Amino acid sequence: MNNHHVHIIGGGLAGSEAAWQLAQAGCRVRLSEMRGANLAEGGNMTPAHQTDGLAELVCSNSFRSDDAQSNAVGLLHQEMRALDSLILAQGDKHKVPAGSALAVDRDRFSDGVTAALAAHPNIEIVRERVDMLPETGATIVATGPLTAPALADNIGDATGKDALAFFDAIAPIVHRDSIDMDTAWFQSRWNKGEGKDYINCPLTKDQYLAFHQGLLDGEKAEFKQWEDVPYFEGCMPIEVMAERGVDTLRYGPMKGVGLDLPTTGRWPYAVVQLRQDNASGTLWNMVGFQTKLKHGAQVALFRTIPGLENAEFARLGGLHRNTFIRSPELLDPTLRLKSRPHIRFAGQMTGCEGYVESAAIGLLAGRFAAAEIAGRLLPPPPVETALGALLGHITGGATIETYQPMNVNFGLFPPIEGRMKKPDRKLAYTARARAALAEWLQGI
Repeated sequence: MNNHHVHIIGGGLAGSEAAWQLAQAGCRVRLSEMRGANLAEGGNMTPAHQTDGLAELVCSNSFRSDDAQSNAVGLLHQEMRALDSLILAQGDKHKVPAGSALAVDRDRFSDGVTAALAAHPNIEIVRERVDMLPETGATIVATGPLTAPALADNIGDATGKDALAFFDAIAPIVHRDSIDMDTAWFQSRWNKGEGKDYINCPLTKDQYLAFHQGLLDGEKAEFKQWEDVPYFEGCMPIEVMAERGVDTLRYGPMKGVGLDLPTTGRWPYAVVQLRQDNASGTLWNMVGFQTKLKHGAQVALFRTIPGLENAEFARLGGLHRNTFIRSPELLDPTLRLKSRPHIRFAGQMTGCEGYVESAAIGLLAGRFAAAEIAGRLLPPPPVETALGALLGHITGGATIETYQPMNVNFGLFPPIEGRMKKPDRKLAYTARARAALAEWLQGI
């Protein structure tokens, strides 16, 4: 395909979703993905990716809550499904048990997205590294937080602003058959969802305190060239949380509240939860255990967790640097770069955080571009919707000086007037959003 309407740079979640939306609208797409190019030189792999599959999930395998009634990300799922999202369609097709969350078999999910895009007659997938922003032609930049250095420098030149940056950490994955189920047990916190979908490893007070000290003392990766770069609060390394106080983990990812220890019927002092990571149930990831501990220190410390004494790791945790632009200052309401309006940005580089949020912004970038090619204006979704609230935060709702990556949440929505209980307020947000989306869909 030598003649394309839109060039998309980056085949992650945002780029894949944007390509699908454009192709479904009848636009021809060139999708450039650097992973898989120059195989003799390592295939241009990033520090976090392990394959050349499109939409590879490099951290958790969870798209978080699928509850569209009282949860903002669940509402975002629902809205994306209504807009023919490829990412949500493949997520639904390859989901694995995770209570009320939508978690997927990461390999089958990526394979499904890759196959769907490769089979589309309007999409050409090109394995190439792009080092410069195109001077002309409709372009969507969706290279994500691991943008190749040359292109990142070029983007910095184009925006005239220094890119902000933060660290993002990856949680370990454990082989199911190496978990001692005489100690661990199945249960979901508060028994949410249809089944007991999490493996729980309990810790006594003494075990927890020793583990906490081990996190503080463990040998960690050093990144001196990235000093003073903040961590994203939603993906904080567990040892950084441990530094905030002895009970921080016990009220965070190691919270035992709502979990009944089978031997006592009581809540454990602390707990480590593992979530199924693939369809066959052979791999389980340690929930909230993103880490920058060195690999040897990880193995030694995590094997002190009851139930994981003989744990075999399919993947250990890691740390990489994320970058994003000052979107509220640089982008217009349809994600175009104000200084170069033929270029749109999508995904995590815009400062949204999370798989679903990245794909959602890719979806909107694709639809905005398709409408522009068709000679019409697509109004942004209403700010009362999850899509509109997230887009509004990125393109003008946030304070530029303190702009940081953000997951979708009800705090981004216009407030609901009147006094009501928190559960009722969440229901009011989602009901208003569904009505607003339905009206918007009728008008586009």
